[in-house]
Amino acid sequence: MLSFEHRVVSFGRSDQAWTQHVCDGLIKLSLFLVWEIPFLFFLYGTSTITINMAEWVNGVIRSRQESTDSLDSSSARTNTEENTDYSDSEDNKEDNYDIEDFSIIKTIGTGTFGRVLLCKNKNTDEYGAMKILCLADVIRLKQVEHVKNEKNILMEIRYPFVVNLLWVSRDDTCIYMLFEYVCGGELFSYLRNAGRFTTSTGNFYSAEIVSALEYLHSKNIVYRDLKPENLLLDKEGHLKITDFGFAKKLTDRTWTLCGTPEYLAPEIIQSKGHNKAVDWWALGVLIYEMLAGYPPFYDDNPFGIYEKILSGKIEWARHIDPIAKDIIKKLLVQDRTKRLGNMKSGAEDIKRHRWFKGIDWHDVVLRKLTPPIVPKIMYEGDTSNFDEYPEGDWKNSRTLEDSELKLFEDF
Repeated sequence: MLSFEHRVVSFGRSDQAWTQHVCDGLIKLSLFLVWEIPFLFFLYGTSTITINMAEWVNGVIRSRQESTDSLDSSSARTNTEENTDYSDSEDNKEDNYDIEDFSIIKTIGTGTFGRVLLCKNKNTDEYGAMKILCLADVIRLKQVEHVKNEKNILMEIRYPFVVNLLWVSRDDTCIYMLFEYVCGGELFSYLRNAGRFTTSTGNFYSAEIVSALEYLHSKNIVYRDLKPENLLLDKEGHLKITDFGFAKKLTDRTWTLCGTPEYLAPEIIQSKGHNKAVDWWALGVLIYEMLAGYPPFYDDNPFGIYEKILSGKIEWARHIDPIAKDIIKKLLVQDRTKRLGNMKSGAEDIKRHRWFKGIDWHDVVLRKLTPPIVPKIMYEGDTSNFDEYPEGDWKNSRTLEDSELKLFEDF
């Protein structure tokens, strides 16, 4: 495993529905691994890489010197009707809760320095998903700025296809982030059980993802972690994007190497500086994985994954529809300036592609399309679509010193 941006990146796709493939971790960022991954291909015995270390470092330096250049023409030409700013709605106003207002039911997800718990409001009987982060661990793992960044982005956004933050607070030991409870489980679980999705099923989910990404990009937010594990289904079967740990507000390019290996765009691997175009690359990978049952760039050796991404060669599954194949090809273009979604018309180029022929994008935002999968939900607080987790003693985190608490004054 490698460490990117103080996170551990685990390679290979787990068959556990809630296993994180990019999880918070303790290992410090290694500049050698981040800057010289293509060169490491050579060290690990691959034969097609021609970049040597000097060329690699010089390339990084040249890229960083271009940081003041203008971004590629990637601003989305949004349709006003389709991209209503939900962030100013009444639902987005933060409620004045107290942690004592909630009864904790069970764990539905875990991470290195926190967990997600199903909870119930004692006053309203409404269910929610409470993300609890231990402050001591956030400091120990050097995640303070990342957590602040995630919170700030989540407080700014509200959209039908995003898991919405309802309330955030902290005490002397933990941060509490209350989200709407999305009870249908991960798209990854349904894909794993089905083997692969039909073209129409993949088309439906892709449309909702395009709508969500267009919204995020309109706010200059790049998501950077699109994958089936981060897509939840609500009780009606519509998508909700979750986990904004890698999301970032961009005014220019960024050089942080982060994400899930199979989904990394070539410009991230090469540290050329990247922008919102990386989300459209990830969409191409996701469409392929939904229709084939496996990602287009896969290898048991993580460096083999990067090599395949940089080569751009795809072994196409025979059953993939020609029109679907065409949009995947146009999303997986190595040159980001020619990548679908990152040209003059932005997301409109994707929405006008013939694979989405017949899609009413206004109806997409209004959730009027009929979902192909409706989760089995027995009752409002049903957790059967999530894996079982041991109930750790998260309450025993140490109390911070005053100097440490100052780091979290924004909460």
